[in-house]
Parts: sequence; structure tokens; C-alpha cells
Amino acid sequence: MENIIAQIREELITQSDEKTRATSQNFFKEKIMCHGVKVPIVTQIGKTYFQAIAPATKQEIFSLCDALWQSGYIEESFIACNWSYNIHKRYEREDFQIFEKWVFNYVNNWASCDTLCNHTVGAFIQMFPEYLTALKTWAVSDNRWVRRAAAVSLIIPARKGKFLSDILEIADILLLDTDDLVRKGYGWMLKAASQSHQQAVFDYVIKNKSVMPRTSLRYAIEKMPQELKAKAMAK
Repeated sequence: MENIIAQIREELITQSDEKTRATSQNFFKEKIMCHGVKVPIVTQIGKTYFQAIAPATKQEIFSLCDALWQSGYIEESFIACNWSYNIHKRYEREDFQIFEKWVFNYVNNWASCDTLCNHTVGAFIQMFPEYLTALKTWAVSDNRWVRRAAAVSLIIPARKGKFLSDILEIADILLLDTDDLVRKGYGWMLKAASQSHQQAVFDYVIKNKSVMPRTSLRYAIEKMPQELKAKAMAK
């Protein structure tokens, strides 16, 4: 157990290549730390090593995830996210403090944010919906990634038709956000909600379209029929 992080890092370095390292940065405006390993390879490395740690306690696995997050490397954050989601059936309420720590302290790009929040945090919220109130607190954070996390944590539940009133409340909080990635995040959340609640999301967009950033609006209506898109986009 104590050597597994070192083994993973050694394999990531072995599998890295300069072209992937260079092109990876093109997807981000902010500087990221990356080994330069393609995502499918990272995923496979995570799966292979998870087999070795699967019998460990939940807290031991979370500690390994924390060590991966602390490195700052994006590939290691992806493995941490996958491992924490792999044990989602073992989540308990007190685990939220761990996930919140990762969001607040370690997430520093959209890819790590979305990988953690779509799956680990999203699964937790579906199990313990009383923590939706915490997401509303995240939505007023000074940290852009925490605000984006408030929205993208609800993507999977939204697709299942869950938590519509909370989704619209978080959209209200983020409505006038000036950060482009936060705007895209809550627009994506609304788009996901529209798959089960098309009329409600359309009504929300029409009600707010005079002030809603066009980026958010376009995301929100992306899955709607052309006639509704036209009405939403009309000046």
C-alpha cells in the first residue's frame, strides 16, 4: 500500500510523451501540471492499481486519493477521482468533508473539477440530498472552481430528472457570474435538466434571457427543438 503511489507515478512517467504533454495544455487557459499521458492510458493505469487497493478500508483509499491530489498533476487527479467513485456504494454522510476539501483545496482546472464532481460528488448528493444546501453555499464562493462545482455536481442527477427546484435555485445564484467557465457550468447543468424538464428549463431561460449570458443560454437550450431554440435566441 505504501509503495503504490510511487509505482503509479513511475508508470505515468514511463507512459508519458512530449507531444501529449504539449497538446494537453492547449485545452486550458490556466497553467496545468501534467505528465503527458493520454486519458485512456491514465484510466487503465487507475483500474489496474485499483485492483490492488480494493480490499483496503474506505479511509485508506481516500488517503491514497488525497496523496494523488496533492501532487498537482492532472493525471493523478483523474485516478483519484476514479478511485473515489469506485467506492461510492460505501459513502457515508461524513465523507462529504473529504470531497469538499478536495474541491476547495486541490481542484484548479475544469477537467479535474468535472471528473470529481460529475461522479463522486454527484453520486454522494443522490445518496444524501440534504447536502444540496452545501452546493448552494459553494455557488457563492470566491473560488471559480468551487462555483463551477456547485453546478456540475448536479449534471448526472439532472439527467435523471432529479432536484429541479434546487438546480434552478443554483442557476439563480450563478446567473450573472462573470467567469466564462462558471457560465458554461451552469448552462450545462440546465441543459442536463432540460432532458427531463424541457418546459421548465425553457421557461427559466425565457424569464431570464435579457440578463443571462449568451454562453449560458446557448448551453441551456442545446438539446431543445429548433423552434424553442429560435424563441430563446430571439432578441
